[in-house]
Amino acid sequence: MALNIERGLFKFDFTDHHAVLGVPLDATANDVRKRYLKISRRLHPDSCIAESEAVKHQASQFFAKMVNPAYEQLFSEQSRAEHNALLSRMGKRLVQEQNQIEVRSEIAKKLSKSGNFEQEYKTVLQNLSEKQYESLDKVLEQTAEISEINLIYLLRKASQGQPVNKVAQAVPKPQTATAASGGTTKPPAQGTASVAEKKVDKQETSPTETYCRRALEYIEKNYPARAVLEMKDALKMEPNNSRCHAILAMAYWKQDQMTMAKVHMNQALKFNPQEPTALEVKKLMEKLAEKSAAATASAKKKEAEKSSGGLFGLFGKKTDKNEKKK
Repeated sequence: MALNIERGLFKFDFTDHHAVLGVPLDATANDVRKRYLKISRRLHPDSCIAESEAVKHQASQFFAKMVNPAYEQLFSEQSRAEHNALLSRMGKRLVQEQNQIEVRSEIAKKLSKSGNFEQEYKTVLQNLSEKQYESLDKVLEQTAEISEINLIYLLRKASQGQPVNKVAQAVPKPQTATAASGGTTKPPAQGTASVAEKKVDKQETSPTETYCRRALEYIEKNYPARAVLEMKDALKMEPNNSRCHAILAMAYWKQDQMTMAKVHMNQALKFNPQEPTALEVKKLMEKLAEKSAAATASAKKKEAEKSSGGLFGLFGKKTDKNEKKK
């Protein structure tokens, strides 16, 4: 079952596990477990009370495909820390992309202007989560509304509590400005505007470049775990980016996580067979495999020699004893 949600944080290609469980963005492992157990009693096949097999099957699908993955991501200390790091970056991204933010929920709109937004966020979220899984037909709608609440809260936290403005904060495109004035589209005047437009265009063609650069710096400084976080964030934006997969493979290699390194190496080479970083990881893996095979062969050889030498030594001792008796 796919999360067919195009609202809130989901709209930014981000899986909002907190919204799926209906827990606040600062939820602890204990909060996550309590909420998971409560949802389990409603959706788990062994405890689900449904009027038909079809409804019971739907509940089981929600539990297996939505709730379980969210619980696994947020209950573990390490994976929750990684997810929270992604949330932090997402907050910074939302500040820069306020002009693209749209919310349908009146509660979210109210929260965007609220004075005491942190307290109101917790209250509103609790009310929404209580009815989130009451009607299975409305689960996706309720989850989407919670994700809109999370989006507004995350944006306000990242902007130090400032109310959300509907006015675009990014540099407007020349066509927009021209349309507003009622004129025809013309090239910008010579000067700084032209330079700014070129910079924006360059960034739009490569949105993950900043993440790649930071990740490579972390790898060089021997902080591969941080590089993994950067690349996971980048792949949220460009899942088929061969360079991102390749750098992630290298980061996993540095952490001796060979299985994950191989997965992302293969993905990188699938999208670009000539990806240099992926080819470098492949060469490293081949050398390691050769070294491992050589070590195994050497160990077997030594064991065979030891076994052979032991037999000869045993026969030799028996011969010596026989000679003495004679």
